[in-house]
Amino acid sequence: MAAEPLLRRINPKSPTHITTSASSPSLPRPSSSSAFGPRRPGFSFSPLTHKKRSTTGPRSWIRIDAVTGASSIIEADKISIMRRCDLPARDLRLLDPLFVYPSTILGREKAIVVNLEQIRCIITADELLLLNSLDSCVLQYTVELQRRMSAAAEAEAMGEATDQLPFEFRALELALEVACSFLDSQSAELEIEAYPLLDELTSKISTLNLERVRRLKSRLVALTRRVQKVREEIEHLMDDDGDMAEMYLTEKRQHMLEMSFMGDHPVLAFNSSALGTGISVSAPVSPASSPPDSHRLEKTLSIARSRQDSSVRSSENAIEHIQELEMMLEAYFVMIDSSLNKLTSLKEYIDDTEDFINIQLDNVRNQLIQFELLLTTATFVVAIFGVIAGIFGMNFEIPFFQQTGAFQWVLSISGLGGFSIFCFFLWFLKCRRLMPL
Repeated sequence: MAAEPLLRRINPKSPTHITTSASSPSLPRPSSSSAFGPRRPGFSFSPLTHKKRSTTGPRSWIRIDAVTGASSIIEADKISIMRRCDLPARDLRLLDPLFVYPSTILGREKAIVVNLEQIRCIITADELLLLNSLDSCVLQYTVELQRRMSAAAEAEAMGEATDQLPFEFRALELALEVACSFLDSQSAELEIEAYPLLDELTSKISTLNLERVRRLKSRLVALTRRVQKVREEIEHLMDDDGDMAEMYLTEKRQHMLEMSFMGDHPVLAFNSSALGTGISVSAPVSPASSPPDSHRLEKTLSIARSRQDSSVRSSENAIEHIQELEMMLEAYFVMIDSSLNKLTSLKEYIDDTEDFINIQLDNVRNQLIQFELLLTTATFVVAIFGVIAGIFGMNFEIPFFQQTGAFQWVLSISGLGGFSIFCFFLWFLKCRRLMPL
């Protein structure tokens, strides 16, 4: 009965029935207004809204098994993925499609976090979790990985000797291949679109062509930044052996299993060390010659030797696999470097085109300045005629006005003087190299 008022308090729309007895005094109902003014409505707390704000909700992931290659769709939230792959929250933030992060490859203790363009996945030794998306690259990645795993399983079943990389390396290699191929195709498309447009701009400078080149250059800058980030990430992995060793998850898992098995069964480690040294384990031993302390010491030494041997073997295997991973990364480094060289050449061509257009505009501007200088000189010569006309237009009488042919003499002398002044200005500009004539 105590829970009923609580539920009614949470859901105020549910009808309530209050019964009052004759002995209980009736309480006055609070009015909607008081001496301090009308009452404000209280804050309504919604548990559903609080839940939506506190959690992001489950996301769809494509799971690919490392052994069978079977794919399935799972729904898991952020906390479940963190516990499943032993990853911190900041690593999963790189895979969130709501955030825009550059391409990143992180090697962790039990997983590899890959964020390469549209490929956002978590690779472990047992499975691959790929963020589900409608992008064609995600579908291509899933189908190609299953095809390669099935081909490797068929070759292994037929007994063919194939040098297969671990599952995490194969998944990482395919992610690099898809990302590099996608960036290379975008670079090729941009290159095909750019060169005719730039050639058209050099032949005809217009506002429309300039706007198209501006959009093309902005796309080029964005694509160059993405390609350079992938290149830097691959180069960083190639230069750091520790990061490459962290990515070999299969070897680390086998090493941990061996260590745990040796820790749980020290007698087996002692037997293996005794067989390796030629000591008979089943032979009777005199109690006087082998006290209990000597047995414990021998067991401890055998366990230490077995662990040292396993560590040496694992280090040798790690070096071999580091070299394999480095060769694989080097191949895709060459591929992405080729795409970057294409974009760099295209950017240089755009810069050369801009310089050529600026030179053309400067030439046109210089021609306009020269033409303006000629017009200014001609205007000065015509102004001389205006001065002479103003002088003779004054209201006074001189004998020169009464002579016949005076107008022709004034006009001829004025024209000859103006032409001489104009030629003098042209000669002066030519001497000063202000105008090529």
